[in-house]
Amino acid sequence: MAGGWARDGAVEEQIEASFADELARMKARKTPVGDSLTHCADCEEEIPESRRVAVPGVKLCIECMQERDTSFQTRPGINRRGSKDSQLK
Repeated sequence: MAGGWARDGAVEEQIEASFADELARMKARKTPVGDSLTHCADCEEEIPESRRVAVPGVKLCIECMQERDTSFQTRPGINRRGSKDSQLK
């Protein structure tokens, strides 16, 4: 696909780079591993034994984890295309 002054395949490379960036960000949010804490890292409440066994490496109690999950904000994507509209703003 022709992209003006861009070399052949540049647009596809930008799309693949966008996917790779997002995939790396999602992998960074994996569930924790290792030893679980006995008390929540945020509120210092005791984490139940059943939760520590079910989720290895857990650091937060259920309430704090739910609060963190509901407050998560998605990031806007990056305009790698560089259209005239994005350059004018």
